[in-house]
Amino acid sequence: MMLILQRRNLFLSTFNEMKKSLIALSLGGLTIGITEFVMMGLLPDIASDMKVSIPVAGYLISSYALGVVIGAPLLVIAGRNYAPKKMLLILALMLAVFNALSIIAPDYNFLFASRFLSGLPHGAFFGVGAVVASRLADKGKEAQAISIMFAGLTIANLIGVPIGTYIGHHFIWRYTFVLIAFVGLLTFLAIYLWMPNLEKGESVNMKTQLQFFKKTEAWLIIGITAIGFGGLFAWISYIAPLLINVSKFSPEDVSYILILAGLGMVVGNFAGGKLADRFSPAPTTLALLLVMSFDLVLVYFFSFNQYFSLFLTFLTGAISFSVIAPIQMLMIRTAKGAEMIASASLQGSFNIGNALGAFLGGLPLAAGLSYSSPNLIGVGMSIIGMIITFILMKLHRKQLAVQHI
Repeated sequence: MMLILQRRNLFLSTFNEMKKSLIALSLGGLTIGITEFVMMGLLPDIASDMKVSIPVAGYLISSYALGVVIGAPLLVIAGRNYAPKKMLLILALMLAVFNALSIIAPDYNFLFASRFLSGLPHGAFFGVGAVVASRLADKGKEAQAISIMFAGLTIANLIGVPIGTYIGHHFIWRYTFVLIAFVGLLTFLAIYLWMPNLEKGESVNMKTQLQFFKKTEAWLIIGITAIGFGGLFAWISYIAPLLINVSKFSPEDVSYILILAGLGMVVGNFAGGKLADRFSPAPTTLALLLVMSFDLVLVYFFSFNQYFSLFLTFLTGAISFSVIAPIQMLMIRTAKGAEMIASASLQGSFNIGNALGAFLGGLPLAAGLSYSSPNLIGVGMSIIGMIITFILMKLHRKQLAVQHI
C-alpha cells in the first residue's frame, strides 16, 4: 500500500512539474502572439503619432517578420551548447527588453529597429520550446504538449490582441508595449521557477547543425509551411475589408468578430495536437490542408451572409491553427540531431507564409476584384501545400522501402 502511494505521489509530482513547465512556455507564446499581431490593430494610432502614412507604418510588421526569419536560425546556432532552460531564460529576457524599447521610441526609425529586435527571439523561443515540450511529454503525447505551448499564441489572438488594441485606441499605443514587456517578464519568472533543468543535448558544431538543410525533406516541410500555411494569411490579412464590404458589418464590429477567429484558433490548436498524436503528422497535415482549401472556397462564395460569415470566421481560424502542431512534429521527426534549429527555421517559414499570403492576396484587390478574392489565392496556396505534402509522403515511403531491401 505504501509503495502504491509513493508511486502515486511521484506521478502527481512529475505531472504537476510538466504542467507548470508547459504553462511557462505558453506564457512565452502569449508574449510573442501579442507582439506579432497587435501591430495590425495599432497601425492608425502609431502612424498618427509618428507622422507617417499607414502603408509606411505597415513596414513595422515587415520589420518584425524579418527579425523572425533572421533570428530563428542564428540564435539557435549561437545557443546550441546552452542548456534548454538557460537558453529559454535568455530568449524570454530578450522578448521583454526589446519590446520595452518600443515604449521609449522617440521616432519611427527607432521603433522600426525595436520591432526588428523584438522579432529575433520569436523563432528561437518556439524552436527550443517545441523540443523541450516534446521531451517533457509522455510518449505519444508530444504533439499535445507542443499545442499547449502554442495555446499562448492563440490566447493572444483571443484576448491579448483585442486588449492591446483597445489600450492603444483609447489611451496611448506605448502602454500596449508596457503590457507586452510585463508579460515577457512574467514568462522569464515562470521559466526560472517552473522549468526543470533538462540536460542539454550532445555538443554539436555549426556545420553539424547546418547539415539539416541538406535534406530534401527539410525544404519540403519549409515549403508546406511557407506556401500551404500562407493560405491563412491570404484570408486574415484582408479579413477587415471582407467583413465590412462583403458581409456588411460595421467597422466597430470587426474587433469583436476577430475574437471569434481567435476562439477558433484556440480550439483548432488543441484539436491539431490530438490529431497529430493519434495519426501520422504528414497525412494529418495533408488532410487539414484539404479541409482548409474547401473552407476558403466557402468563405469566397458565402461571406455575403452575415450569419454564415461569422461561422466561417470561427471555422477558418480553427482549421488554420490545427495545422501547426502536425507540421511542428513533422519537422522535429525529420531533423534528428538538429531539432532546435529545424523548429526555429519552421517559425521563420511561418513568417514567410505571412508575407507571401498578404502579398499574393493583395494582387487581386490591386486588379480591382472583390474583397473576397484573396481567399481564392488562399485556396491555391493550400492546394500547392497539399501537393508538396504528398511529395514528402512519397519520399518517406521510398526511404522506408530502401531500408527494408
